[in-house]
Amino acid sequence: MMIDLGAFSDENFDAVKWINSSCQSRHPQDPVEKHLVELEMKLQMMSEQISASLEEQSAAALLRVPRATRDVIRLRDDAVSLRTSVSAILYKLKKAEGSAAESVEALAKVDSVMHRMEAAYETLQDAAGLTQLSSTVEDVFASGDLPRAAETLANMRHCLAAVGEVAEFANVRKQLEVLEDRLDAMVQPRLTDALSSRKADVAQDLRGILIRIGRFKSLEVQYTKVHLKPIKKMWDEFESKKRANKVSSDVKKGERLTSGDEFPGSAPMVSFSSWLPTFYDELLLYLEQEWKWCTISFPDDYRSLVPKLLIETTSAISGSFVSRVNLATGDAVPATKALSKGILDILSGDMPKGVNIDAKHLEALIELHNTTNSFARNVQHLFSESELKVLSDALKSVYSPYETFKQRYGQMERAILSSEIGKLDLRGAVSRGIGAQGIELSETVRRMEESIPQVIIFLEAAVERCINLTGGSEADELILAIDDIMLQYISSLQETLKSLRVVCGVDNGADGSGSKKEAGLDKKEGSHHPRKVDLISNDEEWSIVQSALQILTVADRLTSRSSVFEASLRATIARLSTSLSLSVFGSHLDQSRLHVTTDDASGELTSVGRSALDVATLRLVDAPEKARKLFNLLEQSTDPRFHALPVASQRVAAFAETVNQLVYDVLISKVRQRLRDVSSMPIWSSVEEPSAHPLPSFSAYPQPYVTGVGEYLLTLPQQLEPLAEGISGDDTNAEEAQYFATEWMFKVAEGATAIYTDQLRGIQHITDRGAQQLAVDIEYLSNVLSALSMPIPPALSTFQTCLSTPRDQLRDLLNSDGNELDLPTANLVCKMRRVSLEP
Repeated sequence: MMIDLGAFSDENFDAVKWINSSCQSRHPQDPVEKHLVELEMKLQMMSEQISASLEEQSAAALLRVPRATRDVIRLRDDAVSLRTSVSAILYKLKKAEGSAAESVEALAKVDSVMHRMEAAYETLQDAAGLTQLSSTVEDVFASGDLPRAAETLANMRHCLAAVGEVAEFANVRKQLEVLEDRLDAMVQPRLTDALSSRKADVAQDLRGILIRIGRFKSLEVQYTKVHLKPIKKMWDEFESKKRANKVSSDVKKGERLTSGDEFPGSAPMVSFSSWLPTFYDELLLYLEQEWKWCTISFPDDYRSLVPKLLIETTSAISGSFVSRVNLATGDAVPATKALSKGILDILSGDMPKGVNIDAKHLEALIELHNTTNSFARNVQHLFSESELKVLSDALKSVYSPYETFKQRYGQMERAILSSEIGKLDLRGAVSRGIGAQGIELSETVRRMEESIPQVIIFLEAAVERCINLTGGSEADELILAIDDIMLQYISSLQETLKSLRVVCGVDNGADGSGSKKEAGLDKKEGSHHPRKVDLISNDEEWSIVQSALQILTVADRLTSRSSVFEASLRATIARLSTSLSLSVFGSHLDQSRLHVTTDDASGELTSVGRSALDVATLRLVDAPEKARKLFNLLEQSTDPRFHALPVASQRVAAFAETVNQLVYDVLISKVRQRLRDVSSMPIWSSVEEPSAHPLPSFSAYPQPYVTGVGEYLLTLPQQLEPLAEGISGDDTNAEEAQYFATEWMFKVAEGATAIYTDQLRGIQHITDRGAQQLAVDIEYLSNVLSALSMPIPPALSTFQTCLSTPRDQLRDLLNSDGNELDLPTANLVCKMRRVSLEP
């Protein structure tokens, strides 16, 4: 049996547990006493072995202690010796450092003196050379050797920079400036000839001369001056053609008057919109040729020279360009074409009364802008190797003639939309004879309904014009203009509704107020304007009701179409937010630079840089305040609660509420007229007449006033059904349409019940005969309400219960337990019937 000594090294060793475990591991046939004896013997033997091993190892350790002591002493002596050596070395280093620092300092002073002496020597040489150059420069100029003259002047400038501000050389400095101007003047004629004759080698040499004397600006000016003349000539061809056409037209007109013959007509005038693409094509071809020539003649400068030419060209023709664009917009409309005026003249008020801005004016402007936009894209492709700042300046100059128009875009769009809205004829309601109200109302409703899609088309066209002309940079002005125009349109609809209230008979024309309602129901019978129902036939009356119900379709269409348009406008703003990203301008909208990158190796624009140079971005870079305002709007548009047209949305909701009020007043007007005098009917106070025979003293049938109301309510669902079908349109909205019809049915029924209840409360005294008759009337109306699946109001059921109860049992009814009476109403009935509730 083997014994594992590992268990004895455990800190939690349990001797009893170990012995029990050993006993369990014995062979089942071995006695326990024998197993314990063997285990004790083995433990004793192992203990003796361990003791012997410890004694042997202890003796060996004692023998090694003296040797280790001697090694420690030797190491200590070596450390002391090493420390002494290191200290000596450090002392020598410190001593050497002191002497070396003094030597280095002395050498530095000597070196500084040497450098100053060399500088003084060079300065003396430059001064001597400057004196010599000053004396020989006239001979160089006299020789006509321009490169040598340029080199001489460059050396003189270098010498002047070396000697600094020395009084003795002040005259030389002035002389140098005069000589540089003189050399520049000598180069200019030759440079003009070289540029005109396209002599690349000569132009290169002359450029080198100007660069050598620091007059590169002269090269730019002369290059632009030489090439601006032919371009300006191309631009002036339009006026020449116009004058030629006018002279030709006048001559032919005179010949026709002299001969008396009919002439087929003069040749058509050349329009600016048809001529501008031709000019742009010729200008682009000219720039392409210059770009190719300059790559050879001025390989280091062509990326800036040709764009500079385009910038100077657009600057030179900018004034006449604006004038021609203005007149071209006027040619789009005969009224302004006859006056030779344009869109700017209309905005300034310099036009006869009645001449307004038309959408065609702005469309003509956009057409011209699109032509310029195509030219700008070609220019961007041509100048793709230029630096971003140079390219952006060139594109800005191309679009600059349109800036005058873009700054007034909001004013133009307001005028156009206002004019288009003003042309809508919504006032179909006019004074007509009795019996024509239904036709009149139907015509007005039709006009209102048809105007809604027209207005939406107007607004969508305005959004498209904004994007096409300004690239979305005037989105904030567009939203303000649309919001204002929507208010104008809704105001006209509200005015039309006021006239319809008179036509429908719910107002007498004195004001536009309807009947008062509490929680959407009529509560006061006297708060209405009576209609002349007796003068209107039943068919005419139902025609008015049907037309009034159609106004609900107008409100529904306006609400849905305006919501869809606002969602579309919000999506457009979201797209602008993506295209006009804040990353293009940086967090602070720095107007001095675009945050786009260039490739350091090639110097070409990256895709980010190219995408930044659209028409909107180019405008906003130079207008940081406008850009900040626009981006605030774009940032707000990301909020789900954002309303693109906040005021218009509120007015649309208010219009829908006004329509609901009008329709309700029309639907309830017949009920109100029928129940108008119920409280003062004489039958309530009538008494039973004496008779010799036992005949009933009350009518067993409801009276005409309540049957008329009941029949009207029962017929109303048939009137609402066509409207519900028109709203549903398909099966998907059938449930919504059914809910719509049911809601209006309940609303009218509740209003009728409220009016009837108010009339009943106005009865001062009622006899037993009157009570029995009124109970029958109420029962009939309650049956009608039940047929319409409408619950009976507690007040009305209380009236019926108390009126149908005999007078002598009324007190017991009120005092009985478990009754579901409306106590205020029950007390009122007791007062009407002269029943005292006191015991």
